[in-house]
Amino acid sequence: MKKGMTLLLSLIFVSSALLAGCGSNNNASSNKGDGNATATNAADATNAPATEEPVSSEPFEMTIRHTQIGADKQKRLAILQEVVKKVEGDVPGLTFKLDGVDSDVNRKEKLRGEMAAGNPPEIFDLFGSPDSKIYAKEGKLLDLTPILEELGIKDKFSNLDPFTYEGKIYGLPIGGSGEGFFYNKEYYNSKGWKAPTTFAELEQQLADIKADGKVPLAGASKAGWVPLMLANHLWSRYAGPDVTAKFATGEAKWTDPNVVKGFAKYKEWVDKGYFKKGELGFEYAEYTTQFTSSEAILLYDGTWKSSVFKAGQSGEGLIGKVGFFNIPPVDGGAGDQTALMRDVNNGYGFSASAEKDPRQLAAVKSFIKNLFNEEMQLRGLVEDGVLPAMKIDQNVLNENITDDLMSEIVGVLNNSQSSFPAFDSLVQADVTTEISNIQIQKLIGGQTTPEKMGEALQKVQEEANAAVE
Repeated sequence: MKKGMTLLLSLIFVSSALLAGCGSNNNASSNKGDGNATATNAADATNAPATEEPVSSEPFEMTIRHTQIGADKQKRLAILQEVVKKVEGDVPGLTFKLDGVDSDVNRKEKLRGEMAAGNPPEIFDLFGSPDSKIYAKEGKLLDLTPILEELGIKDKFSNLDPFTYEGKIYGLPIGGSGEGFFYNKEYYNSKGWKAPTTFAELEQQLADIKADGKVPLAGASKAGWVPLMLANHLWSRYAGPDVTAKFATGEAKWTDPNVVKGFAKYKEWVDKGYFKKGELGFEYAEYTTQFTSSEAILLYDGTWKSSVFKAGQSGEGLIGKVGFFNIPPVDGGAGDQTALMRDVNNGYGFSASAEKDPRQLAAVKSFIKNLFNEEMQLRGLVEDGVLPAMKIDQNVLNENITDDLMSEIVGVLNNSQSSFPAFDSLVQADVTTEISNIQIQKLIGGQTTPEKMGEALQKVQEEANAAVE
């Protein structure tokens, strides 16, 4: 695991003396026409500045593949649409086509197929590690290093490791996130409870909620990544926050007893009826609805979920009634028991083909200039609950964080001593497919045991490790 990842939030909230140029207004297009060589020769002869041939204003279209679909992502989509208008105004003749696709479908199906065929969109939602490194190695991604240097923002990001390959930058994170429990404060207050500080206290609360006729935990496991958020944190509590990074190196195994304990604890909660019955058939949208309707009292999700508890959003009825806490320490757990899952893996990438087209390259530069700046980072935080991926002064953050939930989230993140990235940024694609599409659903459905799950995953892991040796 890279140290930069474990320090993400401390970097995000540390004052930066470099912020003055964050919203750089550098010209996004410095491309020259075919007549430049003649003009330059004439300039040398007369000591007059060279005259650039005007860039063509003929209509052309570029595609932006985004994942801002659904009611709870409308604010995020609105920010993107504003940027699109600015870029279209910057680049003569440009029209963007917005292509909205589910994030899981984009990452695991559409983008993979397009990369293999050599025809990805010009701009697209890109997962950092390991995806960006794989595509960069294959020459499919545009090297952004010179563009970031030109715009003066190369050093303005908290962590670019997930998008860096052989010292070059091939993508940009749109924001950071952490994961933990959202809880219904109104219900907790009615019971005289506080957020749990021990694992035993958490489990007692789950049992009491169940006995009260409520659903303790929201559940929606049709897409495996949803239950794996919590499962990932559980096995990291028992086996240590660095264990997942060791699977691909062979230093640790999915069959290790403490990893299996994490699987077993998740299965125990399933068997005790702590999740809504029928969860294997529920999509992610239903996951949120179970909590916003107060049917479920706890929701394990990413900090981005805070965006729904705002005016006009699906959870506005719970404004001021939602809290956030980290999973408490487990008895006998390995490593830092305050560790939290955090990453900066969600962002944008650009097709390598843009380098061959001056107008596409100008559009890419304008897109980066208009989206990756302090103003947009703060809007993402305030309007959508997305933690900044760029360095922002602590005083500026304090001035902009005005709601209690976000303040509580920031407090939880700052109180964790370390962090770890999600499993799917650390293991190979075949392993991710095995656990996300097969094993976690089999565990929830009672078709496998924690031990057999570990054995199946280790078999695929060893095959994946051998393939890269």
